[in-house]
Amino acid sequence: MDKKTSELVKVLKAAYPRADCSLAHRNPFELLMATILSAQCTDERVNKVTPALFRKYPGPAELAKAPLAGLEKLVHSTGFYKSKALSLKEASKAITENFGGKVPRSMEELRTLRGVARKTANVVLGSAYGIAAGVVVDTHVKRLAFRLGFTRHTDPEKVEQDLMKALPKEEWIWFAHALVLHGRAVCAARKPLCGECPLGRLCPRKGVK
Repeated sequence: MDKKTSELVKVLKAAYPRADCSLAHRNPFELLMATILSAQCTDERVNKVTPALFRKYPGPAELAKAPLAGLEKLVHSTGFYKSKALSLKEASKAITENFGGKVPRSMEELRTLRGVARKTANVVLGSAYGIAAGVVVDTHVKRLAFRLGFTRHTDPEKVEQDLMKALPKEEWIWFAHALVLHGRAVCAARKPLCGECPLGRLCPRKGVK
């Protein structure tokens, strides 16, 4: 980790020392389902939907048997509800039939589940199991990684590779959560609050939207 990155991590640690996943969950299964629902939807909205979903379908065996129409109604407000409902049902079925009812603990196995790409798998591995297989790259992380000079890429997997090279592995999980919080609170896409940003002196795009 170079000097600038080390200083940036230090400032972020001071601002967001306990940065963690903002999706409400009690176990790996709930986190996986919530992360699937979070695609192109706010975590706040997902957290309003999942309590009723998990009361009715508390585990993969129950959700795998859920009527699709009922699932669609429960997750309707998260958007793309038909695709998401099918992903929840099919992923739950695969977990039940192929993984003994337990959410897999590897990138390769997680990505065999419907609705699970690399970002979703990284969320589950990092926040449910504490496994740093990569860096979660959502819209906030992608935007801030570019603004802070970690990458010139826009493809999430290339952004992730750049972040993995720049940061020590023990920071991968926390760093992504910290960038998400910073993106929401300070470095918004439309109106970044550069004058209030603790990273201002380290940011190559300070004052630029």
